[in-house]
Amino acid sequence: MGNDKMDEYLQEGIYGKKETNPDERRRYLGSLRERVVLALTKGQVMKKRGLQELENAIKEYPDAQLLLNGRLRSSYFNPFKKLAQKYNIHYTSVTNKNAKTDLGLLLVLDYAVELENIFIKEEEKNEKIKEERNRFTSFLKYIFTGSKD
Repeated sequence: MGNDKMDEYLQEGIYGKKETNPDERRRYLGSLRERVVLALTKGQVMKKRGLQELENAIKEYPDAQLLLNGRLRSSYFNPFKKLAQKYNIHYTSVTNKNAKTDLGLLLVLDYAVELENIFIKEEEKNEKIKEERNRFTSFLKYIFTGSKD
C-alpha cells in the first residue's frame, strides 16, 4: 500500500468516510437536492399541508421514499405515513443532531431528477393578506359611510 493510500485509509478511520456536499446533505435529511421530488417544511408538516401534492408525486414516482425529520414529534407524520402505506412507499425517520434544517419531510429518489420546483406554495399567506385587506376595506367603508356592508 502506497503512502497516499495509507494516509487516506487512516484519515477515513479517524474522521469517517468522505461525504460529498455535506451542507446540502444536512439540509436535505441525508439526501441531495438533485434527488428531491417534493419537500415540505416543518411548519407544513405540523399543519398537515401538502398531502394532495405528496400523493400526486408518489403516483408519478412510485419508486421514491419518504424521509421524515426525526426532530419532529412522530404524531405529525401520521397522515403522511398512512399515505405512504397506501402506495407501498418506504419511509424512514432521519435524525441528525448536528444538522439544522427547516425541512420536515422529503420525497426522494435514489437517482438525480433535478426538478426545478420541489416546494409547495404557501397559499395561507395570500389568504391572510386577503382577509386583512377585506377587514381594512370594511373599516374604511364604515368610517366614511357609517355602513358595515
